[in-house]
Amino acid sequence: MDKKLYGLMAEFDSATELVDAARATRDAGYRKTDAFSPFPIHDIDEALGIKRSILPVLVFFGGITGLLLGISLQVFVHYIDYPLNIGGRPYLSWISFVPPAYELTILLAGFTAVFGMLFLNGLPRPYHPVFNVPRFALATREKFFLLIESADEIYDYDDTKGFLEGLKPQEVFDVEE
Repeated sequence: MDKKLYGLMAEFDSATELVDAARATRDAGYRKTDAFSPFPIHDIDEALGIKRSILPVLVFFGGITGLLLGISLQVFVHYIDYPLNIGGRPYLSWISFVPPAYELTILLAGFTAVFGMLFLNGLPRPYHPVFNVPRFALATREKFFLLIESADEIYDYDDTKGFLEGLKPQEVFDVEE
């Protein structure tokens, strides 16, 4: 049984070579690409054409939801459901509403950040096809890899392999699913 090809991956020796190859790949029109490195490379997002994440917007709205939920809960309890006149204070004493509303704002923003990050990154993902490439273990220590997925619109095995070989990598690998 033939295994399905996930894509092609090129191995590079330095971060500079990887960024240059990623720029050339984006300029050639490939969009379904990824890069793997033993440390963060600041230019790689721009080189691959990766857009900014929507996560900060989600966290903001998670915080706003927490704030509104905290205030609504306290208004309901102290004014509608179980009003108590303690010490002559008004039922809607906004000063006493600040700590619980603040805590719910932080709580929901934090949960949104964690679960939003997991969802947007596609985690948990215990398996990825690049793990089938034996030399990929070096991505955690010293080597840099550029992947072009076969799901890309302009992907053609022979053309893409020739393109990657033209970038002068150390080696080009088939990535099987």
